[in-house]
Amino acid sequence: MIPVSAELPIGTGIENGGRTPVLEVSGLRVGLANGTELLHGIDFKLFPRESLGIVGESGSGKTMTAMAVVGLLPGGVTATAGSIRVAGREVFNRDAATRRALLRDNFGVVFQNPAVSLNPRLTIFQQLREALPAQIRRSRTRSYARSLELLEHVGISRAADRLRAFPHELSGGLNQRVVIAMAIARSPQALIADEATTALDVSMQKQVLDLIDRLRQELNLGLIVVSHDIGVIADRTDDVLVLKDGNVVEHGPVAQVLGAPQHEYTRALLDAIPRLDGEVPDDAGDRPKIVLEGRGLTREFPVAGNHRRKVRALDSVDVSLHEGQALAVVGESGSGKTTLARILVGLDRPDAGDLTAFGKPVTGRSVARRRQELLDVQYIFQDPYAALDPRQTVSQIIAEPIELSGSPEQRSRKREMVLDLLDDVRLPRSFADRKPRQLSGGQRQRVVIARALALRPKVLVADEPVSSLDLSVQTRILDLLATLRAERDLSYLVISHDLAVIRQLCTDVVVMRDGKVVERGTTEEIFTSPRDAYTRQLLDAIPGGDWFRASPDSTSGQQAHPSVTASYQSPESE
Repeated sequence: MIPVSAELPIGTGIENGGRTPVLEVSGLRVGLANGTELLHGIDFKLFPRESLGIVGESGSGKTMTAMAVVGLLPGGVTATAGSIRVAGREVFNRDAATRRALLRDNFGVVFQNPAVSLNPRLTIFQQLREALPAQIRRSRTRSYARSLELLEHVGISRAADRLRAFPHELSGGLNQRVVIAMAIARSPQALIADEATTALDVSMQKQVLDLIDRLRQELNLGLIVVSHDIGVIADRTDDVLVLKDGNVVEHGPVAQVLGAPQHEYTRALLDAIPRLDGEVPDDAGDRPKIVLEGRGLTREFPVAGNHRRKVRALDSVDVSLHEGQALAVVGESGSGKTTLARILVGLDRPDAGDLTAFGKPVTGRSVARRRQELLDVQYIFQDPYAALDPRQTVSQIIAEPIELSGSPEQRSRKREMVLDLLDDVRLPRSFADRKPRQLSGGQRQRVVIARALALRPKVLVADEPVSSLDLSVQTRILDLLATLRAERDLSYLVISHDLAVIRQLCTDVVVMRDGKVVERGTTEEIFTSPRDAYTRQLLDAIPGGDWFRASPDSTSGQQAHPSVTASYQSPESE
């Protein structure tokens, strides 16, 4: 390991004697100015080198708890009662400037999306320099040396080159490492990772989690992991705090809480996890009819800063989607899977190769003709927050494809069709007049699906359709997609880095790496007897894999716990 500068030692938790908490939260209550209480008395302790997981559904209070600890509550939300002690020092009885300094110097925060955490107009060096203490930041020479050291410490190769780069020139995994370097720049007592690996593929997720684990041990940090991914919590934390509606419903060692949950809500969360050895969707059997086919698809993109160089995102890829099939395309970031999906739905054009839809050639057509040929192929976007126009109502959003490409008869029945589509995706008809800001993440994703179904397509291409959703909502969306496939005789092509989701939803799998197909087969074959070492690597990287394989004596069955159906299934509650 590259030695850390003696000028400002990273990590000071050892000064607490090893068992003094670096953080102690007692009776924490958080509320709005109108008196509405959001957190109802949160208690926990965090020790050096130990990790605490905080889990729960969206709205449970897990991120609110973390932000209250580090003083980053949104406007209009305040801590109304309780105590937060950092290395034995009370936070709440300080003046504002002292409180900010105490929290800034003792906590590092790694947020979910590095693209939002980093300023796109600043180089990596400029951003790291901002994060350094003032006595180092004032000297360009010292700040450069320290920034270089931090990048090397978080495992970034060619660190000097990276310091000159801008965030858009680095991958998501590298940007997340930069954010971690910024988080440890002031030698904090504790690190808070808020959904820090949600957007990463399983291999990159493992690398980032391994890095955080290494830093925790080397720098004597306390670690709080906020996540809806219970696999990550099972793999990477010592204790777990389960929150629901701002209350702690269960708290204890991971093995105890996840191995023998006492509260029905904890059991419901565990039962919502897609099983790695669960049942594979029913196969339609012989599927002679091909609805979408690509042969020799190749796509190149110019390298940033050097347009004479090109990187090959797809390299002579062959793919066939048969009628009634649910085909998954999996691989790490940069494997080419999203580029392939965009070509298959007509959002991009291949540099070489042929695309055929329903027996008709698509490549070489004009933009208008290509769109017409691909009307029966619709796209479900990954981020339901970015995919919907905030100015439009749900009715306007769903009706837009009908207005643009529907038949005269369909346009005349537009309102009726919108209401029928809301029925199809299990949303109340009253939602037609709502705007996206009035919907939860799960409800927005249902609207995205309804819009994709508006023209009654034969193929749906779904790009990470549930990656941004918590477990119980994810389960309902996956169930909805499976039901729609059966009811409408749809064919699916699903892009995902979550292999457990793939097992639950898809009949067949294509594995991609560096723009090429390395393996293909039925879902059962890929999961039980993968032939390629890369496929085995992806399966081995799944967090919590050993925890969430069903066993004969398991207390958690394959079906959703009754409390999921009773308490969490209505779309109104998403």
